[in-house]
Amino acid sequence: MPENVVIIGSGPAGWAAAIYAARAALKPLVLEGANTEKNAQQQTLPLGQLNLTTEVENYPGTPAGDTRAYLASALKNPVDLPYWISANKPQPSHGINGPELMTLMRQQAVNFGTRVITDDIIKVDFKSYPFQLCALAGETFEALTVIIATGARANYLGLPSEKRFFNNGVSACAVCDGALPRFRNKPLVVVGGGDTAVEEASYLTKFAHPVYMLVRRDVMRASKIMQERALSNPRIIIKKNRVVDEILGSDDAGVTSARLKSTTDGKSEEVNCAGVFMAIGHTPNTDFLDGQLLLTEKGYIKWTTPQRTFTSVEGVFAAGDVADDYYRQAVTAAGTGCMAALDAERWLASKGH
Repeated sequence: MPENVVIIGSGPAGWAAAIYAARAALKPLVLEGANTEKNAQQQTLPLGQLNLTTEVENYPGTPAGDTRAYLASALKNPVDLPYWISANKPQPSHGINGPELMTLMRQQAVNFGTRVITDDIIKVDFKSYPFQLCALAGETFEALTVIIATGARANYLGLPSEKRFFNNGVSACAVCDGALPRFRNKPLVVVGGGDTAVEEASYLTKFAHPVYMLVRRDVMRASKIMQERALSNPRIIIKKNRVVDEILGSDDAGVTSARLKSTTDGKSEEVNCAGVFMAIGHTPNTDFLDGQLLLTEKGYIKWTTPQRTFTSVEGVFAAGDVADDYYRQAVTAAGTGCMAALDAERWLASKGH
């Protein structure tokens, strides 16, 4: 028997879709991703990008307070919680951390009857119906509807120090992390010269100063209006013909400075900073689709109907950052996950399932 709905991916979009689909008695199956070295390197392990985040201040319903007692009662296996919420690690005082939030979402979906398989879908066939899905471990699935919620991964420079200081001063989301206490009233570095980099730098100036924008070339890729925004902001210092050569700091203090290198003469300089924010784009996780869905110019799944999560194939829906290159927030991803589940439910009903 084919599955009513298969959800591929396990971030906020995937778990929200699972919660709504399960409550609609659709008995959803979630392929949450595989625990492979490749996924670890790409930062595409189960529970999504939020599982790699520490403090989460902006998800509704997670105000200040120690969440440990609630987690112990809400989760079936609290001993399996991520390492940084163990007894010897301090709890965030101003919200919840990413792994906690994702583990709670997963548990909520399971509580309603969602089945979860820890594996990747590596191949799909949307030309036949029911849809055919093939997993990394070799198992195949048939599905009446599919919700794709595989997200998008941030692009990084590839420096070893990026990994060392990830979530300890290195970030790829100013809106997510910029307001954290560690960055307030401190100098920061933003890597990139496009519109996104200007947006990130402008946002960070609300909390930090100065904000150095590193532009690889002697011109910015950002639109003219965005360039003017950066140039007119007294808290932004634009350094052209510069790249990050190394991110410096310590395990205790996190990032303390960045060594920059000139792209013209190779000379180095060091700037003090409390954080380095990457704004060099994202890569949507769509390789496994093999061109079977219509994508945008940036490679994201294209929503084909306004205010709906429909894709170019009937019965296949997309939710979260795999289709959203604009907001990229946990709350918006969860919202579209809800929408995708409702769209799938109503599509199934319209077909008599």
